[in-house]
Amino acid sequence: MTSETITVAASGTWRLGDLAVRRVGFGAMRLTHLADGSPTDRERMVSVLRLAVERGVNHIDTASFYFSPTRSANELINRALAPYGDDLVITTKVGPGRDFAGQWWWATPEQLRGQVEENLRQLGRDHLDVVNLRIPRRETTGSIAEHFGALAELRAAGLVRHLGLSNVRPDHLAEARAIAPVVCVQNPYGIGSPAEDHAFLDACGQEGIAFVPFFAIAGAGKEAGVVVAQETEQVRAVAEAHGVSAAQVRLAWTLNRGPHVLAIPGTGNPGHLVENIAAGALRLSPEEMALLEAA
Repeated sequence: MTSETITVAASGTWRLGDLAVRRVGFGAMRLTHLADGSPTDRERMVSVLRLAVERGVNHIDTASFYFSPTRSANELINRALAPYGDDLVITTKVGPGRDFAGQWWWATPEQLRGQVEENLRQLGRDHLDVVNLRIPRRETTGSIAEHFGALAELRAAGLVRHLGLSNVRPDHLAEARAIAPVVCVQNPYGIGSPAEDHAFLDACGQEGIAFVPFFAIAGAGKEAGVVVAQETEQVRAVAEAHGVSAAQVRLAWTLNRGPHVLAIPGTGNPGHLVENIAAGALRLSPEEMALLEAA
């Protein structure tokens, strides 16, 4: 079986509340601009989104603040995929905001409704499947009760189906769950993450909560993307043994950490999309998992 013939079904499924999703999804951040800041090709991005769905992807992660001077991720999703299939789950994030000059700001609890409504307008939907509350810095952020409580009210009003958290600590999760159910935690995570992050991932699995890593491939490169020249010897060795790319190994490693782990790699490259989907079929041995974790 080659990458060209593997569909996302090989990765298995998990549930976000009552919504079944395949474990390899698609992150929309790369739809608006390339790593160097140059604009993407609109029709190419539309074709990538359609290819993802054709290959079985039914979980797309986006945000209204994914935009450039010429592109909006939400509007590209709307153009490419509306009318949406019944099984397509679109997850978005609120909390951060950007003005038209690109300057960042953070929403007050009262401003979250406006951010939810902005996502609804751009996506052309009457409700959002999953909304994650993104916080600024998990190391220093205090109580999230007021913000999460505001989203819980929107859930009760029918604007939002399920709630999640992004960039949070275990105590944030506990605080939120005392207010309303939490279906997912979306945090930076991958090979080289500290022990406390491994423990948090495991704890989410024990509670049946999806753990959704971001920067799983990019690692320390974050928004700028993976730094190929800094790839570790261990990752290169495992990749060579399986005849796959280092990026596929990094993605597979996160998926192999537990059945509740969902991947949302982002790309505007059809070839990379096919490789990301194929990573869902890559099974690593316990010895390989340990070798990579030690890296």
